[in-house]
Amino acid sequence: MAMFEYNALTSSGRLMKGTIEAASRDEANATLGQMQLEVSSVEKAKAARPTTPIGRSEFLLFNQQLASITKAGVPLERGLRELAEDIDSRSMRKLIDEVAGELEAGKPIEEAFEKRQKRFPPLYGRILKAGVETGRLSEMLTSLNRHLELANHTRRIIFEAMGYPAVVLVLAAVVISFVFMYIIPQFEPVLLEMTDGASLPGLTKVFLEMARNVIPFWISVGCVVGAVVLILAMFSSFPAGRRIKESLFLKVPIVGRIYYASLLSRMAEAMAMMVSAGCDMPTCLRLAADSTGSERIILESNMLADQVEQGSNILEAGQFCTVISRLFLYSVQLGTQRNELQDNLYSLGEMYSEQARYGQSRLQAVLLPMMIICVGGIIAMCVLAMFLPMIKIITTLSV
Repeated sequence: MAMFEYNALTSSGRLMKGTIEAASRDEANATLGQMQLEVSSVEKAKAARPTTPIGRSEFLLFNQQLASITKAGVPLERGLRELAEDIDSRSMRKLIDEVAGELEAGKPIEEAFEKRQKRFPPLYGRILKAGVETGRLSEMLTSLNRHLELANHTRRIIFEAMGYPAVVLVLAAVVISFVFMYIIPQFEPVLLEMTDGASLPGLTKVFLEMARNVIPFWISVGCVVGAVVLILAMFSSFPAGRRIKESLFLKVPIVGRIYYASLLSRMAEAMAMMVSAGCDMPTCLRLAADSTGSERIILESNMLADQVEQGSNILEAGQFCTVISRLFLYSVQLGTQRNELQDNLYSLGEMYSEQARYGQSRLQAVLLPMMIICVGGIIAMCVLAMFLPMIKIITTLSV
């Protein structure tokens, strides 16, 4: 099968450009004819460049604009055409025009977006389909915006939580390396001359030896870090490895709790969005788990969904869950019984998002004093090591 680019006129006389997959040019012409298009030209498409996902901010703006247009009652196809004319990015404009053209030609909305799943966020086509079928497209897009904003916020929390310790550690490493490379070596000839060949204290010998091997030490650290990164990249290439990597990350103090809370927050928001689209519980669980990107949550949610399909309630079915918390399952069960599931899920999302924010502030409050104490302790030991020979000489003379 090959891709062909075509120019055609719709039954209303509108010019339409796009691509179609077919075994030959004749088959492409025949398929376009079945779509009631008057074909002007069909040419084999050039090899496409590797596609990249739409930027988060760019997509969020696009989705907000689409929600406003559909809320005003503009049909989706026409709304996409109008948005394409106002977008500065040529690649984004072309992408939206292609989608609008396929929708105008009668292609199902989920199929049009499924072909471009590497460009749009996961589940976007399904969300639009659910919104069109239920007549609540504007509400669905607004709900999606809420979910995306929360996902961006929790992602930013994780980045800041990881970035802050990294910056502090780098600064500490620079200060300590400077002390060992440029200050301690200045004391060595003075100390040897003062002791006149006598043995230096053990602590002094250790620090002098460390000062001579600063560069080899950092080379070794670089090799270890490179090996760790390589191993993690290998683990990321298959689901079981990603689960192992995720399990290790979740055990990191404070940072692991921030990551855990952000995962449950995103899942709760995604489930609320699926519930508003009219999806049943197993579908909500599977699709919401996919949106988190967590292999452990995906595994548990799929098993949970299978149990629910067999007739178990979600609380009983979740006895085996170790990542999805009992509180989460209980809130879902209670919301289902009281017909308040969507509200409960939004509340859960907010609660876990707040936990992530609290964890971030706690990390910042604890980490800086700890690092200052550690760096200060090392520098104090350096000073002590340099002055121990002097103390030893003074003690000897006084005796």
